[in-house]
Amino acid sequence: MTKNEIADVLNEIGVLLELKGENPFKIRAYQSGARTLESLEDDELDQLIAEEKLGGVKGIGKALVEKITELHTTGRLEFFEKLQASIEPGLVEMLDIPGLGAKKVRALNSMLGVTDIVSLTKACAENLVAELDGFGPKSQEKIVMGIKNREAYGKRHMWWKAHEAAKPILQGLRKLSQVERAEFAGSLRRGMETIGDLDFLVAAEEFAPVVDWFVKQEGIKEVTAQGETKASVRFASGLQADLRIVPADQFVFALHHFTGSKDHNVAMRQRALSRGLSLSEWGLVPAEGEGTAKEKAEDKSQRTPADSEADLFKALGLNFIPPELREGLGEIEAAEAGKLPKLVELSDLRGAFHNHTTASDGRSTLSEMTQAAEVLGWDYLGIADHSKSSFQANGLSEERLLKQIETIHTQNKEKRFKTHVFAGVECDILTDGALDYEDELLAKLDYVVVSVHNAMTQDEATMTKRIIRAIENPHTTMLGHLTGRILLRRESYKIDATKVIDAAIANRVIIELNASPWRLDMDWRHWRKSAEKGLMCCINPDAHETEGLKHVAAGINSARKGWLNKESVLNTLDLGSVLNWLAARK
Repeated sequence: MTKNEIADVLNEIGVLLELKGENPFKIRAYQSGARTLESLEDDELDQLIAEEKLGGVKGIGKALVEKITELHTTGRLEFFEKLQASIEPGLVEMLDIPGLGAKKVRALNSMLGVTDIVSLTKACAENLVAELDGFGPKSQEKIVMGIKNREAYGKRHMWWKAHEAAKPILQGLRKLSQVERAEFAGSLRRGMETIGDLDFLVAAEEFAPVVDWFVKQEGIKEVTAQGETKASVRFASGLQADLRIVPADQFVFALHHFTGSKDHNVAMRQRALSRGLSLSEWGLVPAEGEGTAKEKAEDKSQRTPADSEADLFKALGLNFIPPELREGLGEIEAAEAGKLPKLVELSDLRGAFHNHTTASDGRSTLSEMTQAAEVLGWDYLGIADHSKSSFQANGLSEERLLKQIETIHTQNKEKRFKTHVFAGVECDILTDGALDYEDELLAKLDYVVVSVHNAMTQDEATMTKRIIRAIENPHTTMLGHLTGRILLRRESYKIDATKVIDAAIANRVIIELNASPWRLDMDWRHWRKSAEKGLMCCINPDAHETEGLKHVAAGINSARKGWLNKESVLNTLDLGSVLNWLAARK
């Protein structure tokens, strides 16, 4: 196990112990041990264990040494497995409800006998939670809302997790000898921020072996449907996957149809009809004449041939429309006029600015983050750890921030890495719109990301005024996660996005597209018009460990859905151009 994987286990042990009502000092020991591990380099932990010197690290006692070593060498921990088995699964499930930590879940269990979400729902309906010390009517209301949201969100899945689940399925389908072509379809292919289920389209002449392989994949909990050319399965995660098999000469038309969206497909069918044609999943055929669209498509002499989707669009007088743009939002008109943008691509990115290290709440050190950026081929990496008011995220005091700036400058001078590191900060926007540090300190940084992390229940006018004031600070470089949403978990705070965007443009402030798969904020629906008005974007992963840097791929999806080209994205510039841009901005 890696150090961060081990830290995850230690943190979970701490949560489970708190659910059991264990000694707070024992709980903190595991939490402290996790933080200590995260502050080490990966190879440093390997060396400490190999030389049996882990016990000499402050904050790691004998008991933790034994558990960390067992996890590191075997990937398992018997103590952890027994602890998990000793706790009601329903209690752990309740931790998914926003606002319910281990201490509150334990209180609900001990005082009301609540053991799962069903019994918690009943207790709230009977107004029992509102009457408990430490809860009250507002807490009960938030719990009820959290349960309702959980039920609604449970039907959707984040694009990143869905894509990770879908990749091996697609690879497996493509390896089958009977399969000529296979692709994702649906909202996954269009790069939507959340998806309902996975759609796979396969071209094959022999169906049975493909269906048989699909319904026998590892991790399937239930086969919900199985036919000659179709199948649906549900995985233990709740994610459903649907398979559809078509003949090879219908594949292009089916791929376009099942990619969607509904609005795009309707507009495309109307365009076909205006040209005397009928477009369907079976083909592009004459609208007049006897027979259904399927029957006509089966007559190859009537069907317009298409080896690719580009051929299909060309047959209707259109340039190729990338899947991300197929939302019925003017993409057909733009394709007809030759005005579709050349969309930004993952390979265009040269670095990113909103990233964290172990100095605040990150899980990888400065050198680890820099090395990971170098492996990705990035020219530069920005470090923006949390500011002092984010105490829950170990925000940096003025002294610690100055020390970090010095460390970054030293690392750049030593040229240990090819990747240049910019010294920044994610500075809290205080409740009145002031920033968390004095201007004198902010001026010492290469750039400043400003973000809201508290008082998210302010009304729209107050929140909008608050953020605009922060944007107007001359040291503000970019605004982080515009709406504060956490996908499938927390709704956006109330804000007039149009006014904030206009203020950013007026003050030459960037608004980031936070590429964390849990955020994807600013939402893609705002970007097209904003970029046309002159707003600059920066696609930032908000990475808290090295693997998180790869989340820029999710941000690229949203940027493409927002019609963005590379010219609208700051971090497609090379290092020299970024240095010039930042200097001019100051």
